[in-house]
Amino acid sequence: MVERVFQQPPRKERGTLGGEDDKDYDSPLPGARWKGTVMGTTVISIEDAVVSYREDVALRGVSLKVTSGEFVGIIGPNGAGKTTILTIVNGLGKLLSGRVSVLGSPVDRGNGHSLRKRVGYVAQVENIDPRMPMSVREVVMIGRYGVLGLFRRPDRHDWVIVDEMLELVGMTQLARRPIGHLSGGEQQRVAIARCLAQEPELFLLDEPTASLDWKAQVEILDLVKQIHDSRRLTTLFVTHNLDAMPHTCDRVVLMKEGLIVDDGTPDKLITTESLSRLYDMPSPVVEERRPHIHVKES
Repeated sequence: MVERVFQQPPRKERGTLGGEDDKDYDSPLPGARWKGTVMGTTVISIEDAVVSYREDVALRGVSLKVTSGEFVGIIGPNGAGKTTILTIVNGLGKLLSGRVSVLGSPVDRGNGHSLRKRVGYVAQVENIDPRMPMSVREVVMIGRYGVLGLFRRPDRHDWVIVDEMLELVGMTQLARRPIGHLSGGEQQRVAIARCLAQEPELFLLDEPTASLDWKAQVEILDLVKQIHDSRRLTTLFVTHNLDAMPHTCDRVVLMKEGLIVDDGTPDKLITTESLSRLYDMPSPVVEERRPHIHVKES
C-alpha cells in the first residue's frame, strides 16, 4: 500500500493557559496546545493481527498502516471486526498473534494506560438517566482525568481546556444543563468534547451517528471533519451504515468477516460492485441506496 504524505501549513502557536473556574461562557477562550505528529509519519501499524473472543475470531491476520493526518473510514457489515480495530489501537485488545504499534510504540499490557492518554475515543450515543447529577461541563472534565491522574484535582488550566472544547462543539450555552436533559445529538457533541479534552493525537469514532436522526447525523459528520482539520488529528471513523460514512474521508477500508477486503480512495471503492460484494446485497438494491451515500464533491 502506498502511504500518502500530507503537507499542511505550520501550526500557529496558541495562547497560554491559566487558572481555575473561568465561567464567563460568552468571552473568548485561550486555545489549548495540541500535541502533534509530523505529517506523513506512520502512527498506526497493524501487522498480521489475530484477535479472538472465545470461539469467535474477530480479526483474521489483519494488516493496516495509517499515516499522520489521514481521515480513514472503516466500513463493513456488523461483525466484520471494525470495532476490534479501534480496540487494539486503543491498547485494550488481546492479540493471539501479530504486532501493533501506535504513535511509535509497540502496544502491550505495560503501556496501554499511557497510550490511552494520547488516543481519544467516541462511542455510540448511550441512554443517560435524566436524573444523573452531572452538568455538561462536569462530564467534559472527565476527559481530563486520564491526563491528570487519580490524585490531582483540575485547575484553571483544565477548566479552560474544557470550556474551549465546549465552544468547539457548539455546547457552551448548555454547559450548566444536566447531561441527562440533552437530545441524542447534543449528548454526542458532549461525548466528542470529552474526548477532545484529553488533547489526543488519534481520534477514534465508533458508530458515532448511530441512533441519531438525519439532521443530527449530518451535523455530527460535519463537526467531526471540522475537528479533524482544525486540530490536525489522525481520524479513524467506523460505521456499518453507508449513509453515515463521512464524505470527506481521504481513504476507506472495507472489512468483512474479520478481514480487510479492500483499501483505497472512496471514489474507487464506494461503487455498486464493491458494496454488493461487501454486504451480500443485489446490485439493484445497492444502486438504489447509493444516491443517499455522502459522496465527496469534486
